[in-house]
Amino acid sequence: MTEGVAEQGVYDFEEIQERWLPVWDELVPFRSGRADDPRPKKYVLDMFPYPSGDLHMGHAEAYALGDVVARYWVQQGYNVMHPIGWDAFGLPAENAAIKRGSDPIEWTYENIEQQKTSMRRYACSFDWDRVFNTCDPEYYRWTQWFFLQMYERGLAYRKDSAVNWCPNDQTVLANEQVVGGLCERCDAVVTKKKLTQWYLRITDYADRLLDDMSQLEGGWPEKVLLMQRNWIGKSTGAEVLFEIEGRAEPVTVYTTRPDTLFGATFFVVAADSELAAELAAGTTAEPAFQAYLDEVKKSTDMDRLDSTRAKSGVFLERHAINPVNGERIPVWASDYVLADYGTGAIMAVPAHDQRDLDFARAFDLPVRVVVAADEDPSVTGIATADDGAHVNSGPLDGLGKDEAIAAMNALLVERGTGRPATNYRLRDWLISRQRYWGAPIPIIHCDDCGEVPVPADQLPVRLPSAEGLDLKPKGSSPLGAAHEWANVPCPNCGKPAVRDTDTMDTFVDSSWYYLRYLDPSNDTAAFDPELAREWLPVDQYVGGVTHAILHLLYSRFFTKVLHDMGLLDFDEPFTRLLNQGMVVMDGSAMSKSRGNLVRLSDELNDHGVDAIRLTMVFAGPPEDDVDWADVSPGGSKRFLARAWRLSGDVTSAPGADVSTGDLALRKVTHKAVHDAAQALETFRFNVAVARTMELVNATRKAIDSGPGSADPAVREATEAVAIMLSLVAPYTAEDMWSRLGHEPAVALAGWPTVDPALLVEDSVTCVVQVAGKVRGRLEVSPDISEDDLRERALAAVADAIGGRELRTVIVRAPKLVNIVPV
Repeated sequence: MTEGVAEQGVYDFEEIQERWLPVWDELVPFRSGRADDPRPKKYVLDMFPYPSGDLHMGHAEAYALGDVVARYWVQQGYNVMHPIGWDAFGLPAENAAIKRGSDPIEWTYENIEQQKTSMRRYACSFDWDRVFNTCDPEYYRWTQWFFLQMYERGLAYRKDSAVNWCPNDQTVLANEQVVGGLCERCDAVVTKKKLTQWYLRITDYADRLLDDMSQLEGGWPEKVLLMQRNWIGKSTGAEVLFEIEGRAEPVTVYTTRPDTLFGATFFVVAADSELAAELAAGTTAEPAFQAYLDEVKKSTDMDRLDSTRAKSGVFLERHAINPVNGERIPVWASDYVLADYGTGAIMAVPAHDQRDLDFARAFDLPVRVVVAADEDPSVTGIATADDGAHVNSGPLDGLGKDEAIAAMNALLVERGTGRPATNYRLRDWLISRQRYWGAPIPIIHCDDCGEVPVPADQLPVRLPSAEGLDLKPKGSSPLGAAHEWANVPCPNCGKPAVRDTDTMDTFVDSSWYYLRYLDPSNDTAAFDPELAREWLPVDQYVGGVTHAILHLLYSRFFTKVLHDMGLLDFDEPFTRLLNQGMVVMDGSAMSKSRGNLVRLSDELNDHGVDAIRLTMVFAGPPEDDVDWADVSPGGSKRFLARAWRLSGDVTSAPGADVSTGDLALRKVTHKAVHDAAQALETFRFNVAVARTMELVNATRKAIDSGPGSADPAVREATEAVAIMLSLVAPYTAEDMWSRLGHEPAVALAGWPTVDPALLVEDSVTCVVQVAGKVRGRLEVSPDISEDDLRERALAAVADAIGGRELRTVIVRAPKLVNIVPV
């Protein structure tokens, strides 16, 4: 057999990749489902990808980082479940099918196969026995089952409401999918549309979603926890009842500052609310109101909330009664109040709320100060939000904020005009989508029986073939045109009925996917509760911060519901969370239109898998963006060649007695292994790589100008390099391991054992400063006393002191002495 280039001593990444990939396929070193595996279990999970094409640079970073975590814990002796699947439903597949005139299923599965091939080449340590796709009927059967469980518990319901509407994709969007007033997928301006839609009652879990974040502190980035807290948006205040002249029922207003009720001088209702239309009906204000409403409908919610926007509105020729002082205050309709926030009506306190003040000044409405301030808002045009003493507030005069709120709440309760209340920014989760490529909602609509759940033994409700269906967005689901599929007998009475033709938001699919990996072939249950007790919750979750609100919040909600159903014994799905940054080019996100797109396939061909993985990991802290213009995959390739050559230089036999090896190199090795482990467990992966590089340099020096290649310490160091590199450069590491005389796989070799005695330093370097400038360095004992160190330092820099009187000498033994002359 012809000797390969690599075997001759030349680092050839292509040959190394071709050699080891089929070996790993045969060995399946990362299979985690063996029943007789005695190792303790650990679950490491990467956020699964959408199959929108081949892997890109962002995937390369994300999966390199997750792989470091998974491989490290395997080396530490754990049975690590590190699965992968595909989040395969959604608009991109449907839009691609429309463009190509094909079925979304073809495009989806073609891309899945392409990504799967690329992932194998990228040497991710996935357990390939656990793969599934959310568009598989075997998977979405259980998505539908979970929906029905929620329906039975009153957590899934249908209602008419004004919803976010994407005019481009012709479908509704959850609040979380509207970013800056735009559709998060296509950047179209989002409008409002009234539709009957399905919701999940996530608001029932608002307090638990907030309170249980205490379990996640220290394990999740504080930024993510803050984003979720803000999105849930819990606030305390009061619900206040305002009588409206000519209306039988009072209107409830929520306010966080009931103590300012004496300063309410007008009343505002959302122009697009049912209340506004009701109050305007039959009045002389109705024509002006209708014209104004037509203009409001052209604006997005973000436009309406813009604080710099000129205030507009219509007086409805109605008055409300302030419940604390009996004053008649005018009722206005305006766009700066949103119909779906609170009750869609507010009491306006212009002295102490800037938007109210801007409106009052625009329409010459009264401004009454009720919290003492140095300046008058009606003069300055700046509302005051001070928490000072109350004035012009009857029984609240002289009270501070907290006392005044408590007193006002008591007064409202006493008079029967209000009560203390809690409000949330969080809204129930809108899950209806008017598109084809998603999990059908398993409900049948019968004229006699109403909403009828599809019986469990008839799940899954499979999607009909897309052949013959017009998938182009048109405001209603394409499934409605699949008449044979949609028209079915009612499961209850047998009369003609119609399936629900909407599909579910794809975030429903991804809210529980981490559970299916336990048992992906189970055809009797979504997952085995016994396996859930063994493996869950997930020990380490890895993914982008873009999912901080959407996916992570929904998954937490799902988990709590399943806990309440008795299916899980935990209520938080992910113990630790690692967010990675983006891969950019010249400071900008990569895109064809910008001309800065870097193709992962080109980089892999030019530099090899290991060099790209190493570059991603070494670029900086995981949460930081990687600017590809600032890194050097070529430099990574050269380093890997240097490390690989060490394995060909070692001449001692495997199993050599390392205790007889060079002590200095052994100390460097053990310190590198120790420091790398500490860095890895705190997500400082770049530091772990740096320690590996230092060890490569020390080992090369020992071979070339030290004890030589036959010294057992050189073997120990090189084997440590191979194991450490196996986390980031698995092909190179495996080839090194083989050249060192070992059988594969290096991934299962076990993390090197550190001898604590070899971590003890014989000496440390102490820096001596005079007037803030470094004037000397001393090699001292790690145990040196402050007095001895002061004496040695003063003697060492006597010339720099030059006989000057000293103001102070700061000693931080054993590493620093700072001498400050007068």
